Amino acid sequence: MADAVHLGSGKVRELYALDDERLLLVASDRISTFDVVLPTEIPDKGRVLTGLAAFWFVRTRAITPNHLLAIRPDGRSTECRRLEMLPIECVVRGYLSGSGWKDYAKTREVCGHRLPAGLRESDRLPEPIFTPATKATSGHDENITGAQAAALVGAERFTQAERLSIALYRFAAAYALERGIIIADTKFEFGVDRDGRLVLGDEALTPDSSRFWPADEYAPGGPQPSYDKQYVRDYCEKIAWGKTYPGPELPPDVVAGTRRRYVEAFERLTGLPFDSYLANPSVVLA
Repeated sequence: MADAVHLGSGKVRELYALDDERLLLVASDRISTFDVVLPTEIPDKGRVLTGLAAFWFVRTRAITPNHLLAIRPDGRSTECRRLEMLPIECVVRGYLSGSGWKDYAKTREVCGHRLPAGLRESDRLPEPIFTPATKATSGHDENITGAQAAALVGAERFTQAERLSIALYRFAAAYALERGIIIADTKFEFGVDRDGRLVLGDEALTPDSSRFWPADEYAPGGPQPSYDKQYVRDYCEKIAWGKTYPGPELPPDVVAGTRRRYVEAFERLTGLPFDSYLANPSVVLA
């Protein structure tokens, strides 16, 4: 990548500087679970994440500007604007699952939101709720209250991030449900551009940043089948692994099943054959 300077590596992405205004995000096929990057990759996973995020970026520009400039022909590299990222994850929950369910079961609250009694795991919430989290450089992100998030980013910026996150979730959840997918929850990341505007960055509404459930199999009262990496988590829960580095190798059937779920989510949401994206990544920008 002769035109870029490597800045750092995340669990899934590599980050490069193109110049003073632009960055290059390259999504690998790595997969992590329980905060450990596993030694086995999922073929084309990075292309699914890149293509699906770009698809959403194009369709949500009326709600908020975003960092997308271009997708490169490899289908996994995104040219984007540099932003000063906020130090919080902007999580929106439309259903009671994951850490939200665990918190509710203990306290009837999720990140300071008092919820009705008697909700079951995976129940739809009366309204989507904004449940910010800290960005962990290693280990788990930690759920925080709105007041704590506002102390980190400022009250005005927090209010704006909350409003935009819920608007994005409502739009995407309605769009996805028409295509047979429930977006149970999702996280967004925002940054500030040189003009002081809040801009959507990182990725958005992908199987790595969201819980996608098949709508026709939805049955509240327990965990749901999913299109995200829950399939890998479930496998890792079944084997004798202490959830510390190094992670286990994944067997071929788990690799194939995970890739199939990622690709199916891409095709359902975009309405495009995944092979057409591989041939010409710009199809998601139309």
